[in-house]
Amino acid sequence: MLKKISSYFVLLLISTGSYAQNFDSQKLDSYFASLEQNNKFMGSVAISKNGTLIYSKSVGFSDLENNKKATPNSKYRIGSISKTFTSVLVLKAVEMKKLKLNQTIESFFPTIKNAEKITVEHLLSHRSGIHNFTDDKDYLIWNLQPKTEKEMVAIIAKAGSDFEPDSKAQYSNSNFVLLTYMLEKSFKKSYTDLLKEFITKPLDLKNTYMGGKINPAKEECKSYTFNEKWILQPETDISIPLGAGGVVSTPSDLVDFSNALFNGKLLNPENLEIMKSIKDQYGVGLFQIPFYDKIGYGHTGGIDGFSSVFSHFDDENIDFALTSNGTNFNNNNIAIALLSAVYNKPYDIPNFSSHEVSSEDLDKYLGIYASKQIPLKITITKDKKTLMAQATGQSAFPLEATEKDKFKFEQAGIVLEFRPEDKTMKLKQGGGEFLFNLE
Repeated sequence: MLKKISSYFVLLLISTGSYAQNFDSQKLDSYFASLEQNNKFMGSVAISKNGTLIYSKSVGFSDLENNKKATPNSKYRIGSISKTFTSVLVLKAVEMKKLKLNQTIESFFPTIKNAEKITVEHLLSHRSGIHNFTDDKDYLIWNLQPKTEKEMVAIIAKAGSDFEPDSKAQYSNSNFVLLTYMLEKSFKKSYTDLLKEFITKPLDLKNTYMGGKINPAKEECKSYTFNEKWILQPETDISIPLGAGGVVSTPSDLVDFSNALFNGKLLNPENLEIMKSIKDQYGVGLFQIPFYDKIGYGHTGGIDGFSSVFSHFDDENIDFALTSNGTNFNNNNIAIALLSAVYNKPYDIPNFSSHEVSSEDLDKYLGIYASKQIPLKITITKDKKTLMAQATGQSAFPLEATEKDKFKFEQAGIVLEFRPEDKTMKLKQGGGEFLFNLE
């Protein structure tokens, strides 16, 4: 189960490219067929150009227990992409003079530390200093139970502040839960109604709304993690993430929302520029998402077993979105494949061939490895016929043998190459290579 209602994608950054006039949808179909056949991904994707859908695909199951396949209308919890919707609503409130970016929050939340210094803009840009409640060790103990506004504000207030307001940026779901309450008080309407009034109804987004208890009868997906088989995940109660992570949507709705937002159909130009203004890696409800020489703007999300990403690229007016209810793969690679297809860049259909090993074969790799390049030690152990790796201060994760002396952890894009004769190990991730020596 994902602890945080967020994740961060960093896409490939190399040279130049252009939109493929002869878009190869068949290759993308083969790409997703490979993922599906090898239990690597369950979810849906969509790509649009100039506001017109040019590709969509759904694979896996929306409800595995009832053998219900995912369709283009399957609805996913989108986690922190909700923050983009909430940011639009807050800036709409600013346009309507319901809120001001520079107003402080003490009249709304007098119990919050530094409330007299924290502004609406600080909340939007993760510069408030308010502690992120999903980082707390006990979060996964209470996140399945409904919480009232009073209870959530008390939890956030008790956690206090991590830094002086506006001194730096640090991701905090607490900010957007508080913004949800501020919106509701300012308009005297529920977040559900505000989302409908200002975004989903004007854009005719029929599959986007504030979530609730997952209802498969309404084509709402359950979520899963993979450990030899897909395992159903518990549901965070939506009264907790609210506008920080409680929205439900589909990729086709998300690309329509993205295209409308970046083409000026939701906010005035000044407020759209505020959203795109990046400081210390954060905009307002947006991140920069680079791909080769292009810079897109979007957001990512993760909650329970769900993960998601959307982005807009002004170059060729491209929007893409991915929503997943189960992944046993590095979703960043999927995003790269989608954009590579759009911009006529090379990408490979993944080959999931494995290398058979016995428990005895793994003994030569065991031990603690250290590197002079990075201050990190990696302990290699085994669990029967599975090699396990554990970095300093992190949980252990299973490694899959791909060929002799070579193992991978697909979800994080990690490859470990061993040279037992030299007592060394090479770690590859994100284009970097790090040499480790057996202690």
